[in-house]
Amino acid sequence: MQQLSPSDLSILLIEPSDVQRKIIIKQLAEEGATQVSTADSIATAMLQLKQHKADLVISSLYFEQGTSLELLAKLKNDTDLAEVPFVLISSETKKAQLEQFKQSGVVAILPKPFNSVQLGKALNAAIDLLSPAELELSLFDVHDVRVLVVDDSRLARNHIKRVLQNLGIQHLTEAEDGQQAIDLLQNNMFDLVVTDFNMPEVNGQELTQYIREHSQQSHIPVLMVTSEANESHLANIAQSGVNALCDKPFEPETVRALLSRIMEH
Repeated sequence: MQQLSPSDLSILLIEPSDVQRKIIIKQLAEEGATQVSTADSIATAMLQLKQHKADLVISSLYFEQGTSLELLAKLKNDTDLAEVPFVLISSETKKAQLEQFKQSGVVAILPKPFNSVQLGKALNAAIDLLSPAELELSLFDVHDVRVLVVDDSRLARNHIKRVLQNLGIQHLTEAEDGQQAIDLLQNNMFDLVVTDFNMPEVNGQELTQYIREHSQQSHIPVLMVTSEANESHLANIAQSGVNALCDKPFEPETVRALLSRIMEH
């Protein structure tokens, strides 16, 4: 598949402020993205998406009639629109508010205001989902790699699976939490575990410790996905035996680089 560029993207920008819409459209144009239609409400956005399915939705967080979390839920529950990449723009700093978006499979969260580097990275993350390129490994055929995806959020699992499938990985098994993952590891062989950190019962760190200390597959690479920002906490997670840490949102370019590193070594 030919690689897309920002100029190829049909973008729906959802922003209630006319001034902010003009600013963001200008920033998108500077990155080469000029096919931009706009909406000022969730209802208008849904009508437009039903009439013309966009390649990418970029949305503000707050609207008079609700938040874009409601919009995201509508998209994820619509068969035709569930796979449309979603970028959030928000000045919100409360972890709990943003965590809901991170768990819902957004491709990027942009601060308000954002710079050209941040916008370019978000556009590239969407492009990576829309025009996938297989991961090339010297030690494995990527089509044969068996991956266990562990996350208590169905939407997050779906997004992780989509990113991995775009890299050419075909053998994917899901677990809803660390305990279910342990049960699967006892009866199945895997080449890689991709696990969330925050989960009930058995979290990602405890799952990794089980793999390293009690599993017959103690050598298996573990990629930990976390929205934790606390440096000391991240250092503690790293000491549990994970091979790599990856932030949420789960970005294709970052994942490609991490998997190349941990699968080849």
